[in-house]
Amino acid sequence: MRITKFGHACVRIEHDGRTVVLDPGVFTDPEAVDGVDAVLITHEHPDHYLPDHLRRTDAPVFTIDAVAARIREDAPDVFERTTVVAPGESFDPGIPARAVGELHAVIHSEFPRFHNSGYVLTAGDEKVFHPGDALTPPGEAVDVLLVPVSAPWMRASEAIEFARAVKAPRNLAIHDRVYSEAGLGIVDGHMNVFLPKEGLSYVRLADGADL
Repeated sequence: MRITKFGHACVRIEHDGRTVVLDPGVFTDPEAVDGVDAVLITHEHPDHYLPDHLRRTDAPVFTIDAVAARIREDAPDVFERTTVVAPGESFDPGIPARAVGELHAVIHSEFPRFHNSGYVLTAGDEKVFHPGDALTPPGEAVDVLLVPVSAPWMRASEAIEFARAVKAPRNLAIHDRVYSEAGLGIVDGHMNVFLPKEGLSYVRLADGADL
């Protein structure tokens, strides 16, 4: 298995000749979708969903109903190759996957909750979990957690506790365009204080780098 980090919350996962990309949004270089077999989208926020990226590829799109409704409005041509998946549903976009959870993390108590489903992908003997913008555990053991590390809706302590709850041996930082490099360095330091004590590794990669 190969995991490539792209801008912000976007990653490409390659296994056994198949490639799936998750959450190519406004902070993601368009090339992230080139040659992929499928695109998965966790929710409708523009840092995770950009119609122009979906138009760049002919690959099928898998996402939840709320995002599919946006695609229908924003890009009817893409909607024709969009498959709706439900929370808890297993499906096969080229690498077997399962949708996890239903709601975005709370942004503010007076804002409505957006719908969000993360995805567990099973690449041979290894499982990778992309939670989107939620801190909902996957309900099963995973080998790699793509852990959000910066957002207007979260604190560094929440990232630490989420990683400790999931207990993935490897943790790769995503959702990292909100803070400056100085701020991210502080978060990295916090993660590396607490996670190794649990036997868990943590890394934040540059865009284009592989895990």
